[in-house]
Amino acid sequence: MPIPLVWLGLGLGALAAGRSLHKASQQSVLHHPGDFTQTVIPQNGAVVCCGVFGIFDHTGIWMDGSIIELNGNGLVRAISPQRFLENRSGDLIYVACADDGTVLGDEQTASRAVARVFEYADYHLLRNNCHRFVLSCCDPLAEHITLFSELNQNLTRHYARQISWRPALI
Repeated sequence: MPIPLVWLGLGLGALAAGRSLHKASQQSVLHHPGDFTQTVIPQNGAVVCCGVFGIFDHTGIWMDGSIIELNGNGLVRAISPQRFLENRSGDLIYVACADDGTVLGDEQTASRAVARVFEYADYHLLRNNCHRFVLSCCDPLAEHITLFSELNQNLTRHYARQISWRPALI
């Protein structure tokens, strides 16, 4: 009899945590990936993302027509937009923008990302993933994060703007 109560407690805890994350995400994200159809041209230093099997998001930094990402094997690499989407569920890359469609990105973010190409990191899905890499390029002093929603919250603080994810015109 105690086992079903444990499962019920875990389920209620997960529901409460999910609602809390959704509420925090709503405060930082004006348009989620897929909500907006107007395309934008990515700028160097912009944060980009794509979907992974409709469940997760993968992020990177746009630079000179390529995307700098932390790969699952720990290698920081610059890849083509087509390679960024390969073996993922989505066929669009989204760019972090302000509510008016202005691409959010800067040269400091771009240069930090470029400086890390060919670096190896101890990749870990929860402690050191692509979102943590992207945030460290935007703000090297930022806290450790795990989730895409946490990245959005930090980007909102960093740029002092709500995030509007818009499809990239590439």
